[in-house]
Amino acid sequence: MLTRSGTLLFTAIAVPALLAGCGGGGGDTAAAGDADAGGTDADAAAMTVDPAEAATISGMVMFEGTPMAATAIDMSDEPDCAEKYTGDGPMTEEAVVTDGHLANVFVYVKSGLSGDFPVPSTPVVLDQDGCRYVPHVVGIMTGQDLLIRNSDGLLHNINTQSTANRSFNISQPRSMESNRDFRSMEIMIPVKCDVHGWMNSYIGVVDHPYFAVTGTDGSYSIPNLPPGEYVIEAWHEVYGTQTFPVTVGAQETGDASFTFTEGVAGADVPLGEPLVLAHASAGH
Repeated sequence: MLTRSGTLLFTAIAVPALLAGCGGGGGDTAAAGDADAGGTDADAAAMTVDPAEAATISGMVMFEGTPMAATAIDMSDEPDCAEKYTGDGPMTEEAVVTDGHLANVFVYVKSGLSGDFPVPSTPVVLDQDGCRYVPHVVGIMTGQDLLIRNSDGLLHNINTQSTANRSFNISQPRSMESNRDFRSMEIMIPVKCDVHGWMNSYIGVVDHPYFAVTGTDGSYSIPNLPPGEYVIEAWHEVYGTQTFPVTVGAQETGDASFTFTEGVAGADVPLGEPLVLAHASAGH
């Protein structure tokens, strides 16, 4: 089993604030029935890869040390949102660690692929529910629809801080849906709400369907890959980026596991094209 942590990438980014209410392309509609979330599966790739050849890359993202502590979010000014939570109430999501497993890590094939891949017809859904973006981290293909939903029925705005794509800042004053898309790869696009300062999310845009986001158990799986040599990258909003080389043959499952540590907390997290500042390598 491969257990190497690879290149650590960091860069700083500065993005201008956008004026509220400015919009990009796409349309807005009153909220209708549910749309299935897309982008985390490899349905598009399954149409181009022979099932007898298809490989899988999976792994676990671990955390060592003391993670950044979650803090309570004061939603007292939005009682309709606050009542959706029990226990300690809503907490921040910058570093979700459960029994040493790191959630909300965007994992994708950084290099090794060739050719074009069909764009899924199913949109990726980014919801605003309980005055939070759900999911906190999401992946999408270039050209695929992003369906932005307001399930709260109160004023939200969606402000993307893009560098490679056209940013947009749209308002949703009621229960409704808006559609947007992205034309260029970008790791990652920060999203914020100017109405509720605690609301934030990240969107990873790639030109293929080979990506995943870790759950609370830290696991991920990227199926239906052509056999080959790949570089897998794992991105986290607080702990930076790591890369991992892995080779998989026909019908094989390759392991690419990562371990993040508290030592890089607070460093500049790469957004857009990262600058390579250090290289670490280890044996298999």
